[in-house]
Amino acid sequence: MKARVYVMLKNGVLDPQGEAVRHALGSLGFDGVEGVRQGKVIELDLAEGTTEATVTDMCEKLLANTVIESYRVELN
Repeated sequence: MKARVYVMLKNGVLDPQGEAVRHALGSLGFDGVEGVRQGKVIELDLAEGTTEATVTDMCEKLLANTVIESYRVELN
């Protein structure tokens, strides 16, 4: 079984990497980009029967800094 965890900074948290990407895109002539939020995707190969609750526990304890980041789990 596979799980995909999407981690993003929460709204209102400064995203300097996203701002750097937005600025670089503008420098390359892509003027229509008004904002960029950068995050990460974590793919996990899990044993069959692993529950979404277990993956959520992984996120809460290690994969996401829940003070400043939100996350979403997809199981496949």
